[in-house]
Amino acid sequence: MPAAAHLLELRSRLVRAGLAVVVGVVVGWFLSGTVLDLVRAPIEALATSREATLNYASVSSAFDLRLRIALYCGVALAGPVVLWQALAFALPGLTRTERRWVVGFTVTAVPLFAAGCAAGSSVFPHIVSVLAGFAPVEDSTVLDAAYYVDFVVKLVLVSGVAFVSPVFVVLLNVIGVLSGRTIVRSWRVVIVAVVVFSAVATPSADVASMFLLAVPLCLLFACAAGVALVHDRAAARRAAATTRAPAPTRADDTRSVVGG
Repeated sequence: MPAAAHLLELRSRLVRAGLAVVVGVVVGWFLSGTVLDLVRAPIEALATSREATLNYASVSSAFDLRLRIALYCGVALAGPVVLWQALAFALPGLTRTERRWVVGFTVTAVPLFAAGCAAGSSVFPHIVSVLAGFAPVEDSTVLDAAYYVDFVVKLVLVSGVAFVSPVFVVLLNVIGVLSGRTIVRSWRVVIVAVVVFSAVATPSADVASMFLLAVPLCLLFACAAGVALVHDRAAARRAAATTRAPAPTRADDTRSVVGG
């Protein structure tokens, strides 16, 4: 395709992705009330033991918050369409091997990111209750609504990225930055990092909730290390086969010239 055709194709993909986001924002506007009720639930639970409320700093703050939630929902709902448009534009320009790796990473990363976001959504009420519990019972907990929603969204996204991080480890191995043995040797650092992250993400008195988040992350990193080792062995076999390939002898070169 000429450059102009590529630009037209890019414009078409961007328009479709933009329309998907707009439709998602419209749907998210109608869902914003339900989402806000779910996010507000830990504050309502906290209000049973102390005075705790969400605060709107100005007259337009409630509208701004609803619009922000609609934007978050719109991007989340339009995510599959946007990802498909990006893949449809990029895949035809890749080789067969590159397409296989890109599709494999995408198919693996998307469910893991969704699982991580679900895990973050399930643990954020514990974080809110524990962090708010540092204030004395005699004091009031008045939270800025916009800041509180941003805090919850960032926590959910961090959990999603944490679940996808083993995929990035495999990607670094494929491009030659990390070897499988290096990943295996750093298992102590990985376990400490996972336990610290799980303890921060689930700071409740129940230790079982921490292990419910830490064990899947450790298993994911173990799977990533196994994939990296298999990839390194396959790459080593290919390199050895290339090295053992017989070079053309002088007699073969002479016969090829005479035959020509």
